[in-house]
Amino acid sequence: MHERFLSGFVIVGILALMTVLAGAAGQSGATEAPTGFDNQTNGSVDQIAFDEARSIFEEREGIEDGLGPVYNAESCGECHANPVTGGISQVTELRAGAQQRRTFIEHPGGSLIHSRAIDAAIQERVLDGFDVRAFRTSLNTLGDGFVECIADSTFVALAQAQAAWTHGAIAGEVVMVPVLEAPGALRVGRFGWKSQHASLVSFSADAYLNEMGITSPRQPEENTSNGRSVADFDHVPDPEDNGDDVEAFATFMRATKAPPRDSGLVGDSEVRAGEQLFMDIGCALCHTTSIVTAPAGTYINGGAFMVPPALGNKIIHPFGDFLLHDIGTGDGIVQNGGQGTKDKLRTAPLWGVRTRNRLMHDGESLSFEEAILRHKGEAQQVTNRFRSLRKFEEAQLIAFLESL
Repeated sequence: MHERFLSGFVIVGILALMTVLAGAAGQSGATEAPTGFDNQTNGSVDQIAFDEARSIFEEREGIEDGLGPVYNAESCGECHANPVTGGISQVTELRAGAQQRRTFIEHPGGSLIHSRAIDAAIQERVLDGFDVRAFRTSLNTLGDGFVECIADSTFVALAQAQAAWTHGAIAGEVVMVPVLEAPGALRVGRFGWKSQHASLVSFSADAYLNEMGITSPRQPEENTSNGRSVADFDHVPDPEDNGDDVEAFATFMRATKAPPRDSGLVGDSEVRAGEQLFMDIGCALCHTTSIVTAPAGTYINGGAFMVPPALGNKIIHPFGDFLLHDIGTGDGIVQNGGQGTKDKLRTAPLWGVRTRNRLMHDGESLSFEEAILRHKGEAQQVTNRFRSLRKFEEAQLIAFLESL
């Protein structure tokens, strides 16, 4: 390790990695989670059940199915497909609101501004006076079954350790959010750019309603068009889905493998050197390299789901902590968190990042270097350390990112 990095965040970055790995190793019988871009089950269900759930995830909805009246996409697969079903895409969604005296005010009808409608008369748009505006890219869902099975206590411990290691300079925020399938239950959020969901059933029901406009028992009320009722355009009785599709979406995501590293690059000496630099300058403080899931048999999601053997006691390498941080790129939007989260975003997990050519939450960074240099706020000292790298070291670190 280079001597000029042997202080501050450098040391704690390495300690962060060692601590998480030690926790994983200390959990009896922990094994590596399966990885692959191959449309194959991770073993939580058999391949036939996986393929059936995947087909529902990919299925295009029509107006006769309840699509809309305002919506963004016709299927889950429309926004989650690269390089295989469940991955990311170039699709973005639009959110808007206003800020009054440091308080976020939702746009009429909610912060999500739907880009499509089944009738031009109800097309949504950003109204005058709502100048908090943000695009968000579609997220990868591969490996999310393992993420769902991370214990709340792991996230809490990680957030506390970050604050302790950096004397509060870096401190991920844990957000407790409702679990729709267990009314009254709260759990640490981990899905979405604001960590606004904790379970894949909740995430699926929310996406079915807000992205496709299809209601279900978990989300039974239609969205409006800029706050106006769309009842005159909605001719399918609510709930439009009986809940089976929502469960199928969750089943599919729970059964996906985690994104794999590029096997042809993992052993490359430049990539290995870049990985060491990634840790040395402190990137691993938030882009956590390894996390272990809860033991099989653990009940999560307010008791609504039991961690199966295929997902329990598994070591994953998300290169993300799933916590909210202020790195100077916040979009000003508040969702399930309080007002203090408006300028915070979930750390983007870097597994599979080589499949993206539009980086950061808004997709506005088109290279790894651009994305790194946008990091400010909690990440400012890490960014400064990146700036201090020599050109060949920058190239090594980026080579490592290209292997993820």
